[in-house]
Amino acid sequence: MSAVIKVENLSKAYQLGEIGTGTLSRDLERYWAQIRGKEDPFLKIGEINDRSKKGKSDVVWSLKDINFDIEQGDAVGIIGRNGAGKSTLLKILSRVTAPTTGSVKVKGRIASLLEVGTGFHPELSGKENIYLNGAILGMRKAEIKRKFDEIVDFSGVERYVDTPVKRYSSGMYVRLAFAVAAHLESEILIVDEVLAVGDAEFQKKCLGKMGDVSKGEGRTILFVSHNMAAIQKLCKKGMLLESGNLICVEKTEEVINRYLRDPRIKKAVFEIPPPDNFDQVIGYATKMQIEDANGDVIQEISVGKFWQIRVFFKINIKAQHFIIGLGINNFIDVNIRTSWSNSMDLDEGYYEAVFKESQLILAPGNYNLTIGLSNYERPIHYVENAASFVISESTDSLIDSSIIRISNVGLILNPMEVKILPS
Repeated sequence: MSAVIKVENLSKAYQLGEIGTGTLSRDLERYWAQIRGKEDPFLKIGEINDRSKKGKSDVVWSLKDINFDIEQGDAVGIIGRNGAGKSTLLKILSRVTAPTTGSVKVKGRIASLLEVGTGFHPELSGKENIYLNGAILGMRKAEIKRKFDEIVDFSGVERYVDTPVKRYSSGMYVRLAFAVAAHLESEILIVDEVLAVGDAEFQKKCLGKMGDVSKGEGRTILFVSHNMAAIQKLCKKGMLLESGNLICVEKTEEVINRYLRDPRIKKAVFEIPPPDNFDQVIGYATKMQIEDANGDVIQEISVGKFWQIRVFFKINIKAQHFIIGLGINNFIDVNIRTSWSNSMDLDEGYYEAVFKESQLILAPGNYNLTIGLSNYERPIHYVENAASFVISESTDSLIDSSIIRISNVGLILNPMEVKILPS
């Protein structure tokens, strides 16, 4: 089969802070290089897009020297950690943004679903937005009219089709937007993580539709998701991105295994960098680790098994009304649970806080942890995404993992039990 997407030496750089190089002389130097067909001199000092480190350059490479071909009828799952460059790649392929260097050659029409409500006008009704969004995606009015009933039926918002979409929930938005994009007679369908907004039933329906589009109609699909089960079910080929670099393009199962073997994904102990003024603050967290119910350090948690999170912290100055909190976010940074300890007075010294979890059942996937220390409701030390953990499927778990394979959260009952112990 011939390649419908051909990407050669694709790179995308973003400048942090204000637009411009900072001085008139540097702007003129950049302009002079551009009119002579030379490389931008200030892009040579760009850094990779690693959000966990404080860089020295104000230019970061979201993508760097990407090369790949995608053939007609391929269903490709694009995998990578947050900030790897997945969404930037899709925006370039969809012509939402232009590459800094390199080229993209596409054969055929593209229908893309990148963000919830893209192309929708909030004051227009669902019906009017179907025609508007269809026109934006390249559908003719007669084509939209012919498929209108099918689109409305698939979206499941028939009762609200004459209501302005500003009154829609985010789930209704994405239902309607996906229905329009999926029914466009395009050669290429691009879908970002937006499907996570829908409920489990709709996600399953979307995956089924994309499977029909790829296998039955021979159309090409690019699908970004952190749901490894969904990617494995839909895609035969996978693409792994890391810090803007293309690591590999292989069979889906091999790419997923390589991604999950990343020590940053399956890690049990996380050192927390101290704040700049660590010797002057009341206290700060130093380390977190993931444990089983017996207190043994583990790299991943099986669905339905009991687990706990241990946080090590130091108190520099006697703290009154001290509270430590832990937040759990899923792969799209939606908060699932935030638990706080009781208020207490702590003397100077080293401590451990153990967050025990026995009744929060999570679906398989990757989750991030945020830690916060405070007193009198004033923050002392706050670190987002300080650690992460993996929930894996298991045949010997306490519950049937297939029940919650699609949904983000299976069941939430009582809050975490928090204990603070001298270290």
